[in-house]
Amino acid sequence: MALPVDTLRRDIRVFVSLALILTVIGFIFIYSSSSIFALEKFGSSHYFLKKQLLFFIPACIGFFAFAAIPVDFWKKYAPYFFLGSLFLTALTFVPALGLKVHGSNRWLSFKGIGFQPSELLKLFIFIYFGFFLERKQHMIKSFIQSYLPFLTILGITFAILLKQPDFGSVVSIFVTALVLFFVAEFKFSHLIITVLLTCPAVIWLVMTKAYRLNRILIFMNPWADPQGRGFQIIQSLIAIGSGNIWGLGISNSKQKFFYLPMQHTDFIFSIIAEETGFIGSCIIITLYFLFCLFGLRIALRMPTPFSFFTTLGFVIFITLQAAINLMVTAGLLPTKGLGLPFISYGGTALVCLFCMIGLIVNFGRTYRSL
Repeated sequence: MALPVDTLRRDIRVFVSLALILTVIGFIFIYSSSSIFALEKFGSSHYFLKKQLLFFIPACIGFFAFAAIPVDFWKKYAPYFFLGSLFLTALTFVPALGLKVHGSNRWLSFKGIGFQPSELLKLFIFIYFGFFLERKQHMIKSFIQSYLPFLTILGITFAILLKQPDFGSVVSIFVTALVLFFVAEFKFSHLIITVLLTCPAVIWLVMTKAYRLNRILIFMNPWADPQGRGFQIIQSLIAIGSGNIWGLGISNSKQKFFYLPMQHTDFIFSIIAEETGFIGSCIIITLYFLFCLFGLRIALRMPTPFSFFTTLGFVIFITLQAAINLMVTAGLLPTKGLGLPFISYGGTALVCLFCMIGLIVNFGRTYRSL
């Protein structure tokens, strides 16, 4: 039974407000965590903050575009947007276009302007999932007509992402897809078989790449190599532990003085915990919990399979990525190379996240007009 329209409107406002609050927190701590590094490398302590603020402009444009363009447009052209983003992601392997950063081919560079096409892929793959599940809802029990095509889509996507390599995104998309499969009422036996077949594949992927195996070994005992491979996670734990209850104060981090690598991207939460302590960390976790809660409430009120599955995919994916990042920084998972949504430095990710939020707002606005 549909709930009152005013309740949906309120939930959407809270949902968007939570995204904005997390983004503002990101601006504050991108500057706080990167100022020393930016000053040393680029001669300006505001370097990364300025770039993130600059990307906030197209993020807002993307939000309003996805919120204003009719839902039927996104549904009609979902396969083309997905294929386009997949093609752009594959272009990262072209030497003249791809840009290698930290050993990964995840960037495209045009005349000095770089962006991550895999972030676009994350945006459009979930829109395509919504389109696909709506079309196949009457054939959901058929392996040949629904489940096999879905697995094929995932297989092609994962092959490209693993080539970059971007194992963290593969894990996030796969887990989110499994949740969507389950909610869509695919045969449970198909899901179990998929998981069982995935386990040896994951083991093979880990064993065939030394750096992945090293991440597992260091996760189990970072103190085995405290000055080498275990250095980053140890410094992260030192940062988190140094915060105590109330923290050292914003901008007073000690770990940002070239102790903690990637302090403004993958490990920005460590700096937040150091500067704001247990209280600040709990606030961040609570904000993500509320983001997930209100996102799920909104998804459950969507009137069509397309809007429901797309919203659910967005919310689960963003929340899962946040959970993985928080667990990695706390030493509860091996490092994955995933940023903290809305907070970590990363312009392309910020733009795509706000496009997701904009489309959810669009779904809600369309629902109110029914």
